[in-house]
Amino acid sequence: MTDTTKSILVLGATGKTGKRVADKLEALNLTLHRGSRNGPTKFDWQDQSGWSGALQGIDSVYLSYFPDLAVPDAPDAIRHFCHIARSAGVRHIVLLSGRGEPAAQQCEQIVQTSGMHWNTVRASWFNQNFSEGEFAGMVRDGVIALPVRMVEEPFVDVEDIADVAVAALTGQCARNRLYEVTGPRLLSFVDIADELSAALDREIRFLPIANDVFVQEMRWQGAPEETIQLLMFLFNEVLDGRNAYLGHGVEEALGRPARDFSDFAKREIRANPALLNEEALS
Repeated sequence: MTDTTKSILVLGATGKTGKRVADKLEALNLTLHRGSRNGPTKFDWQDQSGWSGALQGIDSVYLSYFPDLAVPDAPDAIRHFCHIARSAGVRHIVLLSGRGEPAAQQCEQIVQTSGMHWNTVRASWFNQNFSEGEFAGMVRDGVIALPVRMVEEPFVDVEDIADVAVAALTGQCARNRLYEVTGPRLLSFVDIADELSAALDREIRFLPIANDVFVQEMRWQGAPEETIQLLMFLFNEVLDGRNAYLGHGVEEALGRPARDFSDFAKREIRANPALLNEEALS
């Protein structure tokens, strides 16, 4: 049974996971606060003055850190946030974390030892990066050009991440437990390109490129420098094969298998007109 008396704060409520978590909680008629820089509940990771106000009267928090738990500033920010949250009476934090990231694992420990109940949703790379994220433009243009090696990753559907987070926030799965969520199979970027080609019925190629070429292209596109540096860190330090194994957190939390990338491609890629190039639209 879902506890409808809870008051839940969802941070990053306009992001890939946060929006889905908030929408699913809203559908359950829970008392929901959508936290973001420009949302109804103001919350900015770069402005700590508003944190205490956002946390007043909150029972549980979905905590997604911007830009990523892998950045050096994250542990101090998470430590300070947990202190304010506990002082405000928060009883439960559900943390979105990343696999194979030392700073992220340090943040996990901070939450686990905060004195509040916790759950960690430790996720692999998102399927939705190819439909609404950093790589969507490459899919539209037909070439996924990235500075990555020929490694495999168990890409996960963000819908699964949101379902696990909601189950944790509403007490439908065990507290004080880590759920490592991935897709059901390992895929290389060549495999991803093949899956997207089949979904869009046109060729999508993967093109490995040098680091400096990628950086120059991102700067030309106007990407913020912190985003470029974060992506380079993830490509070179995390996407090195260390995460080429499956997690079973979706099944453990929800009692069902994780969604496959091919299902995501048929559901979201094929239905997204923004990913069709001009030739396909003519």
